[in-house]
Formats: sequence, structure tokens, C-alpha cells
Amino acid sequence: MIWMSLVLLYGLLKGARELAKKKAMESNSVMEVLFLYTLLSFVFVSPGVLGAWGMAPKYYGLIAVKSFVIFLAWIFSFKALSKLPVSLYGIFDLSRVLFSTFLAVTVLGETVGFVQSIGLVFVCLGLLLMKFRHKKKNGAGTTDTDSVPMKYFILALASCMLNSVSALLDKVLLKDVTDTQVQFWYMLFLVIFYAVYILVRREKISKKAFKNKWIWLLAVMFVIGDKALFIANKYVDSRLAVMTLLKQCGCFVAIVGGKFIFKEKDIRYKLFCTFIIFVGIFLGAL
Repeated sequence: MIWMSLVLLYGLLKGARELAKKKAMESNSVMEVLFLYTLLSFVFVSPGVLGAWGMAPKYYGLIAVKSFVIFLAWIFSFKALSKLPVSLYGIFDLSRVLFSTFLAVTVLGETVGFVQSIGLVFVCLGLLLMKFRHKKKNGAGTTDTDSVPMKYFILALASCMLNSVSALLDKVLLKDVTDTQVQFWYMLFLVIFYAVYILVRREKISKKAFKNKWIWLLAVMFVIGDKALFIANKYVDSRLAVMTLLKQCGCFVAIVGGKFIFKEKDIRYKLFCTFIIFVGIFLGAL
């Protein structure tokens, strides 16, 4: 189906974005990357301003809520990614499947059949195997996460939960408003939230950050990916639970990139765990 292809495109770009975020933060701080990435993304979608008006007042409020949810989610995820190996972060991000499925069933009334339930069991199994693997080992057998404080794992988990809430709001909003309206106002509110945060916290944004090619690449991939996702949400037969599963194809991009770009450890085992999770994703999409 077309909507499935659009969601897969989003997922692949999402995985590539994790790599670009990691590279961007090698030269600039978390808030520099985050603010400029958001600002440039808004500039790219600003030509849609003429088609962004005409919504009922309640939808502006809902989009503002979605933006605030993502405002927090991105702060959490960027801080977590700055410390965690990108390959492990990509696997950890798969936990949003569980949160989104829960919201899809409890809020949207979607049903999860027997095969989809088995798929969720595989997803949980893959995540648990990954967790057990990264417990502290003795001697020289330590993993690439032993020195990472637990708070960064908690931040990654919080980001997954908030992103699931945002995905739910997308599904609700795009029943009545256009993808252009959502994307324009969503990005505008995000820029405002980050600008206020920077002013209150007195964060510094250097002019050199504008020369960081990875930030520009991030913005381009984000705008294209979100546009594809918003269009997919407009399809009546698209389902939040299935869409969330399909998005996770980007995990392979993050793992392979972690190996060849960042020289991260334990890639074979991570791919093994990811394969188990993707068996679950395949079953969930049936």
C-alpha cells in the first residue's frame, strides 16, 4: 500500500537522522544542534504558510500540545544520544512500539489480533535480550555502555513515550486538517518553544553552528520524512499500531551506521536482537 511505503520512507530517514545527529553533536552542543535543526526545518516548510490557515481554534491548541510534547522528547533524545552508542539507541528506540500499540488500543480502539500479539512478544523478547547483554561484564569483556549513567537510558525511554503520544495526536489531527497545516504550525510552535528555552536558560548559539553540514542534512531529512508520515496518516485504512512497527526499519540504518561510522562494538549481537524484533514487526504488520 502507498501509506505503508510512505511510512517505510519515514523510518529509513529516521535511522539516517540518528547518525546525522550524532555527527552534528561532535562539533556543536546539544542545544545548538537542536535549535538550528528546528529553525532550518521551519524555514523549509514556511512556503506552506498560505495553505496553513482556516483551522478551527481547537486544532491550533492540539498542534501546540503536540509541539510541546516533541519539544520535550527531542531534548531527552538528543541528550541520551549524545552519550549512548547510536546502534544501541536505535534498538532502544524500538520500545516505542509497545507504547504506541497501547495507545492505539486504549485510545483509538484499534484491535490487536493473535498474530499481532505474537509479534509484540517477539519485540519484547528482542528488547529484553539487548538489556541482558548490556549488563556489566567482568574484566576485558565490558560493553560500550558500561560508562553511561542510567539517567541517559531513562531519558531515551521518556523520549520514546512522548513520541508515541505525538504519533497518537497525528492520527487524531489528520482526520480533520491537512498535512500542510499540521507541519507548518507544528514547526512554528517548536521554534517558539526552543527560542524561549534558550532565552530562559541563556544558552549560547555560535555562528559557526550554521556551517555544520550535518545540521542542514538533518533538517532536510526531517522535513521530507515528516511530510511522508503526515500524508500516510491521511489514509483512512492506515493504523497507528502498524505504522509504528513499520517506522522501526530505521533501526538497521542506525546499527550499520554505528558500526562503520562510529566503530561501535557488539554489532553482531545487536543485529541478532534487531532481527528478533523485526520478526515481531513483520507479524504485527500482517
